[in-house]
Amino acid sequence: MTEGEKTRLIAWSRELRAVHERLRKALRVARAALEDGGAAEPAARDLLLFCHGFCTALSGHHKGEDRELFPAIAAARPELRETLHRLQQDHSMIEYLLTDLQAALDRRASPAELDRHFEGIAAIMESHFRYEERKLLTVLDTLALDADPRDVLGPL
Repeated sequence: MTEGEKTRLIAWSRELRAVHERLRKALRVARAALEDGGAAEPAARDLLLFCHGFCTALSGHHKGEDRELFPAIAAARPELRETLHRLQQDHSMIEYLLTDLQAALDRRASPAELDRHFEGIAAIMESHFRYEERKLLTVLDTLALDADPRDVLGPL
């Protein structure tokens, strides 16, 4: 294996960590928009913008993993199929929570209700990210996957 090939292989674990950090930051920005007074009109527009961006990015990340990354891992490491199934279940649960958040935003729910939605998403997202990193980072260090990181891990 050449140094360039090794660098590309190792990059998948770094890419995943970097995407998770950007998603954590996007969630903090969206929550900050809520704390800045979600009832005021300019703040409400910011909240909608930041929430839409966060929801789109998180959903895109999970869809990319389900479509590109997890099948590649399952092919290389069949013993991880149960772990991958659990992660996909998390993706479905998080997508459900994101849909609920969007519905709350659409009906202009109170800041307290929106905060409860964010709290639930944050808790499950963080638990999911930590589990995923614990179970997959070492696998990603050796995964031979020739693909665009945006297709595999989402557009963020």
